Amino acid sequence: MYMSDIDENAKRAKKTAFIYLLISLFCALFGAVYEGFSHGVYSFFMIYAFAFPLAGGTLPFFLLNFAGGKNYPNALTRNLYHSGIAALTVGSIIKGVLEIYGTSNTLMRWYWLAGAALLAAGAAAYFIQIFLRHRKTCG
Repeated sequence: MYMSDIDENAKRAKKTAFIYLLISLFCALFGAVYEGFSHGVYSFFMIYAFAFPLAGGTLPFFLLNFAGGKNYPNALTRNLYHSGIAALTVGSIIKGVLEIYGTSNTLMRWYWLAGAALLAAGAAAYFIQIFLRHRKTCG
């Protein structure tokens, strides 16, 4: 990997971390506004929906940027991981909306299962990518 690729990957990681930070702020603002109009009813799923993009998106990509972008994930890995974070965030917001409304839905568990499966697939693809890259440089 060339030095210019590493610098470019660090910039991409920084940009992705910033985008996730904006998404986290939007989710926090959305939750606050939604609960402001919910007549005193609140949901922890709505309150903490911002935590998924913050802890799952901003933090890892900030750490990748801090590491210099050396092990930046490929497109497949990023897409799986981003889809997992999106499924968990949307699932949390929808669960919050349903709780504030006073109802439930049996299909909500699929958001958590899909999000966890996509995150696991993204993590597995990332570790495979690192393993193959390490194997290529050592062997």
